[in-house]
Amino acid sequence: MRWSQMHIPTLREDPADADAPSHRLLLRAGYIRQLMAGHYSLLPLAVRVRAKVIGIIRQEMDRIGAQEVLLPVMHPAEIWQQSGRWEVMGEEMFRLRDRKGAPLALGMTHEEIFAVLAQELSSHRQLPQAWYQFQTKLRDEPRPRAGLLRVREFTMKDSYTFDLDQAGLDAAFDRHRAAYLRIFERLGIPAIPVEASSGNMGGTDSTEFMCPSDAGEDVIAHCPAGNYAANVEKATSALPVIADGPGLPAPERFDTPGVRTIDDLAAGYDAPAIRQIKTLVYLLDGRLTLVLMRGDHPLNEQKLIDATGAVAIRPAQPEEIRAALGALPGSLGAVGVTDLPVIADEALRGRRDMVTGANTDDVHLRGVDIGRDIAVGSWADLREVRAGEPCVVCGQPLELLTAIEVGHIFKLGYKYTKAFGVTVLDASGERVHPIMGSYGIGVERAMAAAVECHHDSRGIVWPLAVAPFAVVITVAQAEDPEVAKVGESLYEQCGMAGLEVIIDDRAERAGVKFADAELTGIPLRVTVGKRGLAEGAVEVTTRATGETVKVAVGDVLPHLRGALAALA
Repeated sequence: MRWSQMHIPTLREDPADADAPSHRLLLRAGYIRQLMAGHYSLLPLAVRVRAKVIGIIRQEMDRIGAQEVLLPVMHPAEIWQQSGRWEVMGEEMFRLRDRKGAPLALGMTHEEIFAVLAQELSSHRQLPQAWYQFQTKLRDEPRPRAGLLRVREFTMKDSYTFDLDQAGLDAAFDRHRAAYLRIFERLGIPAIPVEASSGNMGGTDSTEFMCPSDAGEDVIAHCPAGNYAANVEKATSALPVIADGPGLPAPERFDTPGVRTIDDLAAGYDAPAIRQIKTLVYLLDGRLTLVLMRGDHPLNEQKLIDATGAVAIRPAQPEEIRAALGALPGSLGAVGVTDLPVIADEALRGRRDMVTGANTDDVHLRGVDIGRDIAVGSWADLREVRAGEPCVVCGQPLELLTAIEVGHIFKLGYKYTKAFGVTVLDASGERVHPIMGSYGIGVERAMAAAVECHHDSRGIVWPLAVAPFAVVITVAQAEDPEVAKVGESLYEQCGMAGLEVIIDDRAERAGVKFADAELTGIPLRVTVGKRGLAEGAVEVTTRATGETVKVAVGDVLPHLRGALAALA
């Protein structure tokens, strides 16, 4: 390819609205352009990188025996209604009607559609099946951000497995996990597999692959010894046991004028946060629910959703709380409450001699025994872990890392095969439902994550495996016939040798060409200039290190082969 003929609109200044490094650099280097919020055009260089990413993923999917298919992106509403997710997906699902008025959806994921496809399976002899696709997904993200990291239109590799039993699903899950680790290693993305919430996907076991990055939106709890890692939506820690005193025979009221916070109560009334019961009031699917936490523990809302199965969740408003409990936040408690459901965090189980609100403004209760005084309907791990808490495996202090989710795998179970009546005959002739797994990688997000991991002050530093070109031939003085001739000769030799090469033959200053080569991140640059040719040599620069060596013109091809082998 010739730079003079490619559309590579590089920018000299950082775009004003680009925050994450990948967003800024992919715009500056001429890889992407925004059409509207959350929708990006991929320009020629980006298309080449995307093809490399897809190629690596495809190789690893084929390696584990998965078969590639391609399913529609527009779906009839009744399929999503049949699975029960038409309402669950809420405003993130793009919905429309055709000319006949039939309701349709633009696919944000494809579990339902793969399950419909699986209705043609009939015998255990056809199992296991593993199907995958590269398909556009559309999600009406409320806050698209950071370029390709959070968008409304993107390509996903999603694969789905159908097995006869749990053992088969476990094996399929493990194969995908291993494949994902190989994929991210080949892409140059340092992905950490972590325990995760399944969210509205359903199912049981769920593993996310997280790339540590300041541009990420997720937080993971990570043991530095490598013994444990989980998204904070799932993570737990080993809390030290607290020995409570005997407490009181019954809760005792005491006045707390002006007390509105955990810290207020701790400071003035000998009630440290670890001895307080924090009472939160939530609407879960329209029903007021009391959520009890230890005073110093924050609630993780995703854990509350997972524990209750709630679809619609929000904190109650002060007027709703007053109407239900007779007091405002700051004086709330669950003692004596019998007409509202109560869910409590496991860290409160068995606690005595606790302090909580009395459901009267400016009044609290001391000496509360949770098992005796509060009608807890259910217990769950609801708290969000914090840095420094002990690892549940080895006791080392946990670290919290900001990260980008680059992949997610689920054990879906029977939710979708039951919803769509997918059955096969087992070896005994009984009709049974296959069990499903689901596995996803965002293609463009993987591209952005690679940039987040591989860039410097001069631009992108692509790993060779995904670089748009391996080599750029930079003709420093394109107007000089001898320089242009040698540059063209080297370009032809590289092409004949099968190297992915582009020649920068533009009528631009050498400095502009050097800056663009660095900005776009091409791994090797061969500079052909008058000064070097006077000595019969050219310069070869490695983008990642900045190291430049002089190479005789006749030795360029073997030198490039060796340099590329070292980068592979």
